[in-house]
Amino acid sequence: MVIPVHDVNPVRRTPYVTYALIFANVLVFLYTPGLAGSVAGDSSLSQMCHLQGFLDHWAMVPRELIHDQLPRLVPTGEVGTGLHGTGCVVAPPTWDKSPPLSVFTAMFLHGGWLHLLGNMLFLLIFGNNVEDRMGHVRYALFYVVCGYAASYGFALLNADSGDPLIGASGAIAGVLGAYLVLYPRARVWVLVPFLVFLPLRLPAWLVLGFWFVLQAVYSSGEGVSTAGTVAYAAHVVGFLAGMLIAWPLRPGTPPPPEPRGLLFGRRARARHSW
Repeated sequence: MVIPVHDVNPVRRTPYVTYALIFANVLVFLYTPGLAGSVAGDSSLSQMCHLQGFLDHWAMVPRELIHDQLPRLVPTGEVGTGLHGTGCVVAPPTWDKSPPLSVFTAMFLHGGWLHLLGNMLFLLIFGNNVEDRMGHVRYALFYVVCGYAASYGFALLNADSGDPLIGASGAIAGVLGAYLVLYPRARVWVLVPFLVFLPLRLPAWLVLGFWFVLQAVYSSGEGVSTAGTVAYAAHVVGFLAGMLIAWPLRPGTPPPPEPRGLLFGRRARARHSW
């Protein structure tokens, strides 16, 4: 898996929406119980009880979205001891929940610092150019639509699942799909893990195309022993939605500047004909 760090594709205007989305995601994460003080999201039992109750309220759950089956009991945030040992105390929820609205709120929730920072890195690198091409308002609507498409697509494929779905990756996958359509030839600096991290500059179609193929393979269950906690199908649906929405903008999109001097991380040599 390659790690993008920068693209050679300048923008004409400040990407205020992209910055605002990053700020909002970080701010929500800092106020998510039990996560901000942990790198990977590991917490004490009490913190996990608070987190589970928080997610039950604000995260998207496929079963709730498709069948409108809201939970009868949710963790209160307290820890108690019962017949099966120590665990979270549960009680009827004291809040009302709208499953369609939970799709939106779930876009700003993350399961740990690594989850958050990975998503924000992709959004920062690729979101500014898509916003530059679409304009601030259309880009904001585009982002939300891709997030909804990804969540509903995942929910339809997992209609009976009671596991919460969180993260901005479905919406960001839409941004990646749009970038691939609009700027396939833009160069992207990436780090490739091979003994050490090798810096290479690759075309966007290769970087994003490879990312999409991985998501598609993993969503089918190939290449991984289990899907784990990553909603690969949401990434696939969000990516395709972004491509479809951005396609009409492709003809009028100015090409990115052609970089000179460096090719695939090394200085290009002049070619001579003898």
